Amino acid sequence: MTEAAAHPEESAPGRGIEARLLRFLRLGEDGFTGAVLGAMVLIPLLEAVLRGLFQVGISNATAIVQHLTLVVAMTGGALAARESRLLAVTPEAIFPVGRWRTAARLVSAAAGAAVSLFLCAASWEFVRSEMPVGKILAYGVPVWTVQAFLPAGFALVALRLVWKASEKCRGRLAALASAAVLSALVLWPPAEPSALQWPLLAALLMATAVGAPIFAALGGAAMLLFWGVEIPIAAVSVDHYRLVTNPTLPAIPLFTLAGYFLAEGGASRRLVRVFQALFGSVRGGRAIVTVLVCAFFTTFTGASGVTILALGGLLMPVLEAARYSEKDALGLLTGAGSLGLLFPPCLPLILYAVVAKVDVTRLFLGGLLPGIIMVGLAALWGIWRAPPKSERVPFDWREALGACWAAKWELLLPAVALGGLLSGRLTIVEASALTALYAFVVEVLIHRGMGPRTVLRVLCECGLLVGGVLLILGVALGFTNFLVDAQVPGKAVEWAE
Repeated sequence: MTEAAAHPEESAPGRGIEARLLRFLRLGEDGFTGAVLGAMVLIPLLEAVLRGLFQVGISNATAIVQHLTLVVAMTGGALAARESRLLAVTPEAIFPVGRWRTAARLVSAAAGAAVSLFLCAASWEFVRSEMPVGKILAYGVPVWTVQAFLPAGFALVALRLVWKASEKCRGRLAALASAAVLSALVLWPPAEPSALQWPLLAALLMATAVGAPIFAALGGAAMLLFWGVEIPIAAVSVDHYRLVTNPTLPAIPLFTLAGYFLAEGGASRRLVRVFQALFGSVRGGRAIVTVLVCAFFTTFTGASGVTILALGGLLMPVLEAARYSEKDALGLLTGAGSLGLLFPPCLPLILYAVVAKVDVTRLFLGGLLPGIIMVGLAALWGIWRAPPKSERVPFDWREALGACWAAKWELLLPAVALGGLLSGRLTIVEASALTALYAFVVEVLIHRGMGPRTVLRVLCECGLLVGGVLLILGVALGFTNFLVDAQVPGKAVEWAE
């Protein structure tokens, strides 16, 4: 076989150059996202150390980290669009094969791209309004230069949605043309906006049903509602900006990053060994192991799906070896993946604190008892469903001590995460940065479970998850604010009465 035949993409100079350029751009985007997350870890820790030693910290460190969260949110959203992992109803669920599936992809991509372009335009109007203010973030950097990531991120998402609409050029052109037509209907409406508002909302709902991203449904609905009553659509971007620059929000990507380091660094095997040694000798011991390990992981990853992916392949054979039926094993593993959502410092607790504007420390304490009850009930169910002759592992003190010693660094993680926060010496962002750095040191430097490429992939996965969540949450806040302004909740209560 000739060299050209072995590497056909290199035999065409144009295609080879294009492939190398795309790889370079992809690596640059991944590296930039990783660098921003790394800065989010280091800046709060440097601020805490300098403040403790010299009573003087980094200039405007809190604002810097808040705006880095904005950068991660938008670059992570762009990564999610690049990997086709924006949360949506997949067309395959409705149209498994055929032309209808192709049409559904085109419609959903066109609607998502059109809404992304609207959000881009609204964000640009917001940035333009901030330019004359001349506010400085830190060290002479204007705030608007970071705010510009809002329109840039939405523009990149729109381009990628069009690109992912089809593998063929004509399909992508069709999606682009459809998005342009939808944009024209809003920019140059042929009738009064109030007359077009509901037909466009109905079309958006249909597009969402066949695969348009969830953020596009919420963001598009918010902008169409504002547009219909002639309120500037930049209001959606203002709400988005206020959310992602909330002082507490940087804790979300940092705690999530710590969870990803645990999942990729082999911590799951060590923790399973610990709980297996401690509880494997009792009836339903392997179910208890599943419940405890999943709750521990979800506490830091903040997503039950990540926990199931990290632990499913490891725990499923353990449950089957104990003679649990496949149905019971799958049910227990899937349900246990969400048990850690009430334990600090899990992502939903922080998100609720941000949106509801309540003290996150009180939420952490308030979630402990319900979380413990849920874990206990899941463990009791596992014991009840345990086969009468299930295999048990005799208790061995040496194995238990050896397992705890091997996993000692992971077992100390909750103390690291909550110790500084509950002591009052660290803010929640500084505590989350310390947790992320601790997890990195343990999994990369002590256990050496990850190389540089894996670390970069973990950083990108974390940014992708956080970006996808914050895209939805940011536009949903604008939608919620319209409902509040229109007194929809009050009218709904009156109707229900």
